[in-house]
Amino acid sequence: MHHQSLGSNNYALLAGDTAASAQIVTLAAGVFILPFVLFSALAGQIADSVDKARLIRIIKAAEIGIMLVGAAALTIGSVPLMMLVLFAMGAHSTFFGPIKYAILPQHLAPKELLTGTGLVEAGTFIAILTGQVAGGLLAPQVSAWAIVAVAVLGYLSGRHVPAALPPGRARIEWNILASSLRITRDVTRDPQLGRAVLAVSWFWSVGAVFTSLFVPLVKGDLGGAETVATLFLTIFSVGVATGSLVVARLLKGTVSVRYAPASAVLMTLFITDLYFAIRAFDVPHAELIGVGAFLSDPGSWRIVLDLFGLSVAAGAFIVPLYALLQTASDPSARARTIAANNIINSGFMVAAALGSGLLLKAGLDVPQILLAVGLANLLIVVPCLGLLRIQRVYGAA
Repeated sequence: MHHQSLGSNNYALLAGDTAASAQIVTLAAGVFILPFVLFSALAGQIADSVDKARLIRIIKAAEIGIMLVGAAALTIGSVPLMMLVLFAMGAHSTFFGPIKYAILPQHLAPKELLTGTGLVEAGTFIAILTGQVAGGLLAPQVSAWAIVAVAVLGYLSGRHVPAALPPGRARIEWNILASSLRITRDVTRDPQLGRAVLAVSWFWSVGAVFTSLFVPLVKGDLGGAETVATLFLTIFSVGVATGSLVVARLLKGTVSVRYAPASAVLMTLFITDLYFAIRAFDVPHAELIGVGAFLSDPGSWRIVLDLFGLSVAAGAFIVPLYALLQTASDPSARARTIAANNIINSGFMVAAALGSGLLLKAGLDVPQILLAVGLANLLIVVPCLGLLRIQRVYGAA
């Protein structure tokens, strides 16, 4: 999870150090996502061909070098160099992502897999939160060396990962376009994997829309300062982590999507009530208010509870789907399945960002966009029900 923290830290520092126009932040997000589109297929093929523990050590060693360059970029205040580091961290995450899920079935018993996946998902969101908060609070000079220290810690942790040899050796196709098309086609043609990837991609789209709109929502509709936006991010991250662990406990180790349709419906209900709670919130202050003043308003607690409920439901939604991707895929192609999922996730997130921008230009405000996303969220119930039917046929639900 260290790489999630580092990526978020760099992103937050870039925004803070450049007084972050929307254009620069958008460019930074695009630079970070681009490697997922370009290199995911290659990353999946390599992970299916080599000892995953060895790959982890190589990737974590490279991370230290990337962070040293990142520290230099922060020290001298070079935005182009920061962008280069973001691209490198995106590439790092692209190669690490398939491994962190594909390695779990090799080291965990079937009954442990769901809990293990829940811990990975919870750790991911807590790491993202930690990176973004630290990037916003720490001085650039302090952060410059903090990210190097975290990278070293990640490398040392990676040295203790037991070997995870591949069942076979995948043929590596170096044509990234052809290989990307092939692995995404193979996954989407599978009834279980295709539906699971669609649901996972939708989850990341919803998460991307919400987290990207927290700042304008807080400032424009609630009269809150940036600290209130950080509070929202904290609630969202802790909620997803909580839901990830709760659903693992409820399912008692059984990889089943039986709670996914209900979780999606709950997400829509919480988003809908969040919309009305925001509309009912009184903003009498001429100046932006901090966390204390915000929470002293009785109307704020409805917003907080809606946001927490939404994120808990989201965590309960996503973990069984990731576990299903691991168990339903061919063990010899498991990393490629995760890589195909990452490619499609990236496409959905880009589409969500473009869609949000178009809706803003069309005259919708932020709460209306969130409500639209919440109502559209009901559509994802359909593939989840399809997954549940397939699992029941095979007696896995």
